[in-house]
Amino acid sequence: MMSVSEGSSPNPPLIAARLAEFAANLDGASIPADVRRRACYLILDAVGCALAARRHDFASRSLLAISELAGRGDGVVIGHALRLPIRDAALANGVLIHGLDYDDTHIEGLLHPTASAFTTAFALAAHLGASGAELLTAYIVGVESAARLASVAKGGFHQIGFHPTGLIGAFSSTLIAGRLYGLSAAQLAHAQGIALSMSSGSLEFLEDGAWTKRIHPGWAAGSGITAAALARRDFVGPARVYEGRFGLFPSHLGPLVQGCDYSCATAGLGEVWETPRVAVKPFPSCHFTHAFADAAIALHRSGVDLGRITRIRALIARESVKTVCEPLANKQRPSNDYDSKFSVPFAIAAGLVHGRFGLNEHEDACRTDPRILALAEKVQYEIDPGTGFPRHYSGEVIVQLDDGRELRHREQVNRGCADRPLSNEEITDKFLENASAAVSVRRAREIRDAVTALDTHPSARAFAESLGEH
Repeated sequence: MMSVSEGSSPNPPLIAARLAEFAANLDGASIPADVRRRACYLILDAVGCALAARRHDFASRSLLAISELAGRGDGVVIGHALRLPIRDAALANGVLIHGLDYDDTHIEGLLHPTASAFTTAFALAAHLGASGAELLTAYIVGVESAARLASVAKGGFHQIGFHPTGLIGAFSSTLIAGRLYGLSAAQLAHAQGIALSMSSGSLEFLEDGAWTKRIHPGWAAGSGITAAALARRDFVGPARVYEGRFGLFPSHLGPLVQGCDYSCATAGLGEVWETPRVAVKPFPSCHFTHAFADAAIALHRSGVDLGRITRIRALIARESVKTVCEPLANKQRPSNDYDSKFSVPFAIAAGLVHGRFGLNEHEDACRTDPRILALAEKVQYEIDPGTGFPRHYSGEVIVQLDDGRELRHREQVNRGCADRPLSNEEITDKFLENASAAVSVRRAREIRDAVTALDTHPSARAFAESLGEH
């Protein structure tokens, strides 16, 4: 399957107009059956992440704050009896889906598409009385748009300090909401211009493990719903949303805008499908850490003697360094569970000690384990000359022993990406493991069956209620 960065023409004009036409006019029946099927499993993965988040402090605090502001509405919060107005429900579900950093990623776009796309489609489709098939088509519109828009920047947003999930998610959520509202292409173009004044997302949380990244996809969803609602009443937005003098890419990338490929924004719309290329995570951490976790686990299984390790080198793509390797001292001793999710030294050390890197490895008992911290302090990073970035998040771990020998393991193609995907069966296993931490096995299976049958469900409202509690 061709990537969005291949086979495209340079600098197409008025990206917003092209995306608006796609969102308004796409015939859901023209989407290949395997794309629609994979979309159901991406949603299943997201729902599992939301359920697993229920027992975490950030979830309860977030829902309390949101509910205190919002009052009651008809928006379902996944795994909860709470009902909120639709924008607030979207915010809450975005926090739950994205909060453990276990949700999916479009590798070349470097963003989490489902966390905002599903929360938007889920809230608004139920509110408007749409069908499950209409919900799913709108979700796919969002994923396809987000993947393309994010790919334009070629990783530049991370270098400046912006989080693409928050920035781009506002625009893809706008297209989802506009489609569900039945907006014309002209109205959808204006809606994207309105969203330009709403998109946001800072990476400053990387400095100290703050919780703010968790709100980005839900905030994007709420922004998209708002922008579409304004455009529905003919509120006027700027036309050159993305490429204009103060459009998204020039205003947020500065000199790095020279590296943008605007053709990625509309390449293959309706013909080449990015939804099946979205990567499902095998580990609950930043995708940039995954190759290192797998490499460390492989070394653990080889029987490496941890007591003889004197030095550990991590070969990593230059573009990933700011996110998961710097500041190095912080990454070697993460201050909380969210900090540890963005640390290559911690991923390597935990993988070497435990031979796994799951949710438990981010709990306090593991995060403060002296054996893990001692190994993390031995990790240094080097720029990887053979990286597959951005198509693959490659990584190599090289362990030096006290007798001078070196042991190494390389993951050139990270597990879960489009070229090494998790199967639908593996996604189901991950869902059941996550869901069973919050609900009974019987209830987890009921939810699984509801999500995987979404395309045939006559009522998005009934589907939404099946994911909540009563």
